[in-house]
Amino acid sequence: MAFKDEPLLILDGACGTTVQRMNLPASAWEGRDGCNEYLNLSAPEAVVELHRSFLDVGATAVETNTFGANRIVLAEYGLEDEVTRINEAAVANACTAIGEGRGYVVGSIGPGTKLPSLGHISVEELGEALSEQARALIEAGVDAVVLETCQDLLQVKTGVISCLELFEELKREVPLMVSITVETTGTMLVGTEVAAAAAALEPFNIFSLGLNCATGPELMKSHVHHLSRNWPRRVSVVPNAGMPQVVEGKTVYPLAPAEFAAHQKVYVERDGVSIVGGCCGTLPEHIGAMVEALRDVRPAKRKIERAPSLSSAYQAVEIRQDIPPLLIGERANANGSKKFRELLLEDDYQGALRIGLEQEKEGAHAADLCTAYAGRDECHDMTTLGRMFAESVRLPLVIDSTTPECVEAVLKIYPGRGVINSINLEDGGEKLGRLCRLAKKYGAAVVALTINEKGMAMTADDKVATAKAIHDLAVGSYGLRAEDLLFDPLTFTVGSGDETLKEAARETLEAVKRIKEELPGVATSLGVSNVSFGLAPKARKVLNSVFLHEAVSVGLDAAIVHAGKVIPYAQIDEADRALCLDLIYNRSAEGDPLERFIAHFADRVDEGQEEGRDGDGTVAVEQEVTRRIMDGNKEGVEDLLSILLARRPATAIVNEILVPAMRQVGELFGRGDMLLPFVLKSAETMKYSVSYLEPYLDAAESDTG
Repeated sequence: MAFKDEPLLILDGACGTTVQRMNLPASAWEGRDGCNEYLNLSAPEAVVELHRSFLDVGATAVETNTFGANRIVLAEYGLEDEVTRINEAAVANACTAIGEGRGYVVGSIGPGTKLPSLGHISVEELGEALSEQARALIEAGVDAVVLETCQDLLQVKTGVISCLELFEELKREVPLMVSITVETTGTMLVGTEVAAAAAALEPFNIFSLGLNCATGPELMKSHVHHLSRNWPRRVSVVPNAGMPQVVEGKTVYPLAPAEFAAHQKVYVERDGVSIVGGCCGTLPEHIGAMVEALRDVRPAKRKIERAPSLSSAYQAVEIRQDIPPLLIGERANANGSKKFRELLLEDDYQGALRIGLEQEKEGAHAADLCTAYAGRDECHDMTTLGRMFAESVRLPLVIDSTTPECVEAVLKIYPGRGVINSINLEDGGEKLGRLCRLAKKYGAAVVALTINEKGMAMTADDKVATAKAIHDLAVGSYGLRAEDLLFDPLTFTVGSGDETLKEAARETLEAVKRIKEELPGVATSLGVSNVSFGLAPKARKVLNSVFLHEAVSVGLDAAIVHAGKVIPYAQIDEADRALCLDLIYNRSAEGDPLERFIAHFADRVDEGQEEGRDGDGTVAVEQEVTRRIMDGNKEGVEDLLSILLARRPATAIVNEILVPAMRQVGELFGRGDMLLPFVLKSAETMKYSVSYLEPYLDAAESDTG
C-alpha cells in the first residue's frame, strides 16, 4: 500500500529527547555537540537505533533525522556544504532501520532559525535552502516530505511553493505534509490564527495540514476541531508530551504515555484525524501506548464545511460573507484617493499605511492597494507598502496592479492569501495567462473584469459572454478553480447624462445575477462608486449605498467601497431611495430621472445640520444618542450623555434609550437592512456609552441598596 493510501498513519516520536536518553559519548559528536543531524554521518548506528525504537512499538512511518539539515542551520556548525550528504545519509539510516519490514520514510524539514516575516532572511534565500534540502531527500527516496514546526506563515508558503516547484521539475508526485506550531497564545509565533493558515494553504496541493510541538494535545482541541471541519484534506496531530516544565534545571514533559494516547485516540475517533505521532518529550513508550489505543480504531468520517476564504498574516476572511458583501476598502489607491496619492508622492509610507489601518476600523474586510502613478516606481512602492500592510494590517490584501512583475514581487512577500486585481481579455489573453499562472503558483484569488478585445462589455449579454471566456481560460488552461475567480462586470456612471449609459446600472445588476447563475462556484465583485461619478459628493454617498443594496440583492459577493461612507439601507430616507432607484433602473414615468435626482439633492443641507440636532431640547438629545448608536458613531457621545444625566437617571438612559436603539439595530440586521460591520460598530458605541455611564449606574445601585 502506498503512503498516501494508508487510512491511519502513525509517525514516530521525539528525535531530540530520544537522543538525549541514549547518552551518546562525546566522540559521537566529533565536536559538533547539539547538531543532531551530524549524527547521520558520525554515528549512523545510533540514528538507526533511534528509528528502530519507534518501529518496534508499532510506528508505521519514521521521520528522517534532518529537522535542521538545511544550509542556513548547518552553517552554524560549519556544515553548509554538507547538506546533500547529511540528508542522503539520514534517508539511508531510516531505510536501514526499516530493513525488510513495513514502514515509510518521511523527510523532515524544520523551520530553520531565521523567519522571513521578521526580516531575518529573504524569501529567495529561504526558498533556495529549503529546495536544496528537499531535493536531497527526494532523490534519496523518501515516501513523503513534511514541513514541520512552522512558526511563520510566510516561511510555510515559501517552503510549500519551493517544494511543489521542485516536484514538478523532478516529475515526482511526493505527498507534501505541513505541520504548524500554535503557541499557548492560540496563534503561530507571528500571530497567525489557524484559520488564516488554513485559508492561505488550501489552494495548494498539500497532502495534509496539522499541528505539532509547542503544547501538549490537550491545548490543541479547538485548533484540531477547526481543521477537522474546514480543511478539505488529511489532518495530522503531533503534540508534545504535555507542556514543558523545568525541574531541577532540566526540561521535562509531564504527560504519561497512557494520557497522551487517550488524547490522540479522541482526535482520531471524534475529529477524523488520520495522521498521529509525537513531538518533544514523546518516547517509544508514548508511541507504543498510542499504537495500542488505536489498534482497532479508524478515523471518523469528517463533515467538511469549508468556505472559500482570503487571509492576511493574522486572520481569515470568507469571500462569501454570511451578511454580504465582502467590503474591499478602496482608499489606498493612488488613482482614486487624492490623500493617498499625496502621501505617496511625499514618500510618506507610514501615512499611507495609516489609511490601510483606518479602513480596518471603518469595517472593511479587505484592503485594495494600488500604487500605479505616472513618475513613480510602482514595484518599489507596492513591495514597500505590501510588506508594511502584511505586518500591520489584519485585512487580506488586494494587489491592484496589471503589471505581472509587480504582482509577483508582492505575492512573494505576502504571507496570507491575497487577491490579484485584475485580469481581462483586452490583449487577447496574453497578460491574463501570466497573471493566472502567478495566482496558481502563489495560491491567490483573482478579480476578472469583463473587458474583451473590443473593449469594456456594456450589455449584460456581453458581460456574461466575456466572463465565460475568461472562466474557460483561467480554469481550463491555467488550472485555477471557479472559486478562485471574482468577476467584476463593471459599473459605469449614471450621473453623466450620456444617453448610452442610462441603462448601465441595470445592465450591470443583470450581469451580476446571470454570472452567479451561469458560472457556478464563482464570486462577483463591483467597484461600486463608479456608478455615481460626476455627481455631487452628498448625492454620491446615497446613490452608492442604494446601488450596493440592489447589487447585493441579486447576488453580489464583494464590493470595492469606502466602507466608512456606506449608509445602511434602512437609514436612507424613502424619498432618497426612490429617486436613486429611478436613476439606477432608468425609470422615467415622472420625468428624466437624472434631472429629478440632481434637483432633489441640490437643496440638501450639509451633514450634521439635519432637523432635530439643535441640542437644546431633551427629545433632540435623546434622538441624537439613538442616532449615534444606530450609526455606530462614538464621537461626542459623552457630551450628549452628560446632558441626559442632568435629566434622567443612568439606568433610565440605558433601559429607555440605549437598549431600544440596539434592539432596532438587531431588527434591521435580522431583515437584512443592516450589514454586519455596521452592527459591530453600533455594538462598540453601545459598549462605549455604557462604560461612560458605569460610575453613575454603580452610584444608583448603592443608593437603592
